[in-house]
Amino acid sequence: MQEPEFLTHHINGIQMRLAVQGSGPLVLFCHGWPESWYSWRHQMAAVAASGYRAVAPDMRGYGHTDAPADVAQYTMLHLVGDMVGVVKTLGASRAVIVGHDWGAPVAWNCALLRPDLFQAVVGMSVPFSPPGPVEVLAYLRRHGIDNFYWQYFQTPGVAEAEFEADVEASIRRIHYSASGDGPERATFGRIEPGQGFLGNTVDPPTLPDWMDAADLAYYVGEYQRAGFRGGLNWYRNLARSWELMAPWRGCAIHQPSMFIAGARDSVLKFPASAAQIENYTRTLPGLRGCHILEGAGHWIQRERAAAVNALLLGFLQGL
Repeated sequence: MQEPEFLTHHINGIQMRLAVQGSGPLVLFCHGWPESWYSWRHQMAAVAASGYRAVAPDMRGYGHTDAPADVAQYTMLHLVGDMVGVVKTLGASRAVIVGHDWGAPVAWNCALLRPDLFQAVVGMSVPFSPPGPVEVLAYLRRHGIDNFYWQYFQTPGVAEAEFEADVEASIRRIHYSASGDGPERATFGRIEPGQGFLGNTVDPPTLPDWMDAADLAYYVGEYQRAGFRGGLNWYRNLARSWELMAPWRGCAIHQPSMFIAGARDSVLKFPASAAQIENYTRTLPGLRGCHILEGAGHWIQRERAAAVNALLLGFLQGL
């Protein structure tokens, strides 16, 4: 199987770079923070070898894709619009969409908003929940919480300065600490007084086997060049996206769907996560599997590449 080729297209008002591998029905992969198309390389190879066209963009604000200066250009509707544009630009009439971390809400909402284009959806790490009546940042404030990491990310420049002071250490600490190999403490959680986000992380004595030196170097190179601002701007649109998604409040996804996460993922410890998964019979009536992999953490498609590939191919072949 050949390595992915890279294509750059003008999509939804920005230049977007796509990694493309294989030919056949389109499977579109959406990465999260702080990652890149590269996070999907194991899945792309497996999917392409099985007769599909695997496509993984550098998402808006990341890597070689444009990062608009206007913070308001990173709403959920922009992100869904980007994926719609990818499908159209590649000449496809439909696609299966797969997302992890922030890419999971993008994938879920692509399926919710455009069922005509997205025939099936797989979300990893972040459970599906229909747009609801409560805006999350306002909810945190009402409950006296002012130190959750989403709140820390709101002020432009603050988190950027922390992460960009030593990009290699930031990537290494975040990726290790949020994994199943990391400490028991929650990487994605509340920030202690006087500390930044990295206060919830540790520096690994050695790299885990799912992230070797070459992998680390790739991510570091991407973030040294592009910076962290684009990805952080997704968090700065939580309230704006909540307002824009009001027409779809309470809606379910009826297409075939699947959820995969690691049992040690901090996201599963968020207060709403357990109820969101329990509600899948109502919110994801087309659910074909909910898989929580023991021992794995947040970066499920990298930490358990073989298991995720098997689940993903079984799902695709069953459509």
